[in-house]
Amino acid sequence: MIDMAMRKLSYGLFVCTAKEGDRDNGCIINTALQVASAPNTIAIALNKTDFTHDMILHTGEFNVSILSEASTFDIYQRFGYQSGRDTDKMTGIEFRRAENGITYITTPDVNAYLSGKVRQTVDLGSHTLFIADVTGGEVLNDTASATYAYYFAHIKPAPAPKKDDAPKKGWICTICGYIYEGEVLPPDFICPICKHPASDFRKL
Repeated sequence: MIDMAMRKLSYGLFVCTAKEGDRDNGCIINTALQVASAPNTIAIALNKTDFTHDMILHTGEFNVSILSEASTFDIYQRFGYQSGRDTDKMTGIEFRRAENGITYITTPDVNAYLSGKVRQTVDLGSHTLFIADVTGGEVLNDTASATYAYYFAHIKPAPAPKKDDAPKKGWICTICGYIYEGEVLPPDFICPICKHPASDFRKL
């Protein structure tokens, strides 16, 4: 099955931050990679439903905090399981501002950060690809970067079994555990918690 094969592609996990006016925000992304070295160029992909996506689209700048194997599930919950439209994700977490004025995370969860200035955008349907010149960055510690595979094996807790509940029928998000109740999952369904598509759900 193609969806299962796609999950074998291992990639990193990152907190992508942006600033628009007086508003700081960030979200978890799993697509950030170097695409050229002269000049240093990176590409990131953000879901169009993310508040951070719109901020980058409007301002053309962002930071990427690279999550390490020392990261805890708390940071994934903070930046991946709630929307910046409803809450200030930067409250109660250690951060600094890079030269571009945008925050980057300074907790032990993160081993480095990069700053990007958008050069080009590509519409990918559910996501936008931002291609950006690297304008700054720093190594914060030497802990290995976390991959998606490492996250599932060592960081994300297994869902706790519920007692006294009748087994639910429907579809479960393999990323965050959200359950969609119904026999048929719409092909364009987006998880309301982690914003992943229908391809990341499996039938209960």
